[in-house]
Amino acid sequence: MRVEDLLIYGKSHCHSDLSKMLLAELLNLNSLELLNHLNDIVNDEVTEKYKKEILAIENGKPIQYAIGNVNFYGEIFDINENVLIPRFETEELVEHTISYIKQFFTEPVDIIDLGCGSGVIGLTLEKKVSTKTVDLIDISEKALEITHKNCVKHNSKANLIQSDMFEKVEKKYDVIISNPPYIKTTEEIEDIVKNNEPHLALYAGEDGLDCYKKILESVSNHMKDRCLIAFEIGYTQAEDITNLAKKYLSDIKVIVKKDMSEKDRMLFIFKNLE
Repeated sequence: MRVEDLLIYGKSHCHSDLSKMLLAELLNLNSLELLNHLNDIVNDEVTEKYKKEILAIENGKPIQYAIGNVNFYGEIFDINENVLIPRFETEELVEHTISYIKQFFTEPVDIIDLGCGSGVIGLTLEKKVSTKTVDLIDISEKALEITHKNCVKHNSKANLIQSDMFEKVEKKYDVIISNPPYIKTTEEIEDIVKNNEPHLALYAGEDGLDCYKKILESVSNHMKDRCLIAFEIGYTQAEDITNLAKKYLSDIKVIVKKDMSEKDRMLFIFKNLE
């Protein structure tokens, strides 16, 4: 089939922008280049894959999973159904963390990314600040397979560790960052999220705080004397997580940051950082 015929097919099943994005990805073109190849013949293998993914998108599959990658903080990262789709809020978490690292640390830092998923947070920090080591931690072996692909793609020297948060970690760090599961098990979420993204990376007990509790109850064993902890949080969780931090840690400063929607979505804990 011709490119134009496939685009017409795609438009009949989903939004035209999504069909263009998918076909451009499969043909290794950008959207503008695609328009210059409308009469090109597409081979049978790509045609069948395109049609299959178009029908999956029509039935609720996120375009990011169909394409197999996302743009995060200006870089392309591989993803699949074993990891969460990175959100804009997570880019904001990274942006603030970069700013704080540059503000408070003059030497290369040791960073750990807990519940790393596809690795976008830790790998982005590795690119943007001076690091001594970057450790990427996830409980899911399948998630770490994607992380490994992204490490190779981005020429990373990060270490991958399969662990339930700090369970198999012994080191101490300057920067501890995490976007853990934080949705209550009883909370209603969008079908496109609930039906496609890994529940292991979404839900965290009746109050949504299980992962924060697990991190904070042992985090003091993994903090250097001067340490920054950075969390992405649910927009109603700032007070609860602040109280947890003060329960397990002394002499700290906590700052909550709002996202672009003016919701509390990032929480930073400062230890001896002035």
